[in-house]
Amino acid sequence: MKYAFMSFSAPQLKLDALLELAARVGYDGIEPRIGSNHAHGIELDSSAAQRRAIREQVAASGVALCCVATGCKYADPASAPGMIEDTRRAIALAADLGVSRLRVFGGAVGPGLTRDQAIELVADSLSAVAGDAQQHGVTICLETHDDWTDPAHVAEVMGRVDSPAVAVNWDYQHTTRIAGTTVDQAFAILQPWIKHVHFHDGVNRADKLIFLPVGTGDYDNQRVIELLLVADYTGYLSGEWIDWEPYDIHLPRELAAMKALEHAATGAAG
Repeated sequence: MKYAFMSFSAPQLKLDALLELAARVGYDGIEPRIGSNHAHGIELDSSAAQRRAIREQVAASGVALCCVATGCKYADPASAPGMIEDTRRAIALAADLGVSRLRVFGGAVGPGLTRDQAIELVADSLSAVAGDAQQHGVTICLETHDDWTDPAHVAEVMGRVDSPAVAVNWDYQHTTRIAGTTVDQAFAILQPWIKHVHFHDGVNRADKLIFLPVGTGDYDNQRVIELLLVADYTGYLSGEWIDWEPYDIHLPRELAAMKALEHAATGAAG
């Protein structure tokens, strides 16, 4: 398995420090969140010269940029056109940096829309940018998040788009905690489209996720690893921790825990 972490773990670090941190701890990649004032310096308005310098810096580090995480969302007709244009810009950014994955959201369903209308709007929005993504070698990954945690709704979007350049970012904490599906149920529905995965552990208190170390919360990370191994998943598992412990505490511990689970899963499979 390949492991990465989102820049939420250390939003104050510049790109060189993030890459050094990932290499030192043993992560294969980092996932920069753009549009959130993180210090890494990767943004939609990065100049051509800056993009070339970033790509060279990343290549020299031995650590990959596994995904560009955007805040683009499409389920509200009032904002969807602007989000489509932002997605096109993000596709170009990812391509310039040599990044093959782009994270997007469905977003909150717009006022007065039925679920089917929202599915149609998200599918139409993703279809509008699928050609650009495919041309640039970028896969857009819709995260199971916000109003799109039900795997059946996400699968319906995928079926309507029907493009190899549009896939799923599976955050199984959301499909479990909010949609109430088991890991196996969600995976059975989403497996054909899973190209990126977010991992973490925790407990749900007052409808809020409280982060906990992997193996001490409610989420079955080992079962996720087992399913991905059987499916020959080749993408990244990217750790997402927002406003949690200092990065030098949680990053090495969580990676070690995931690798231990992977070792156990591999042994069980053997």
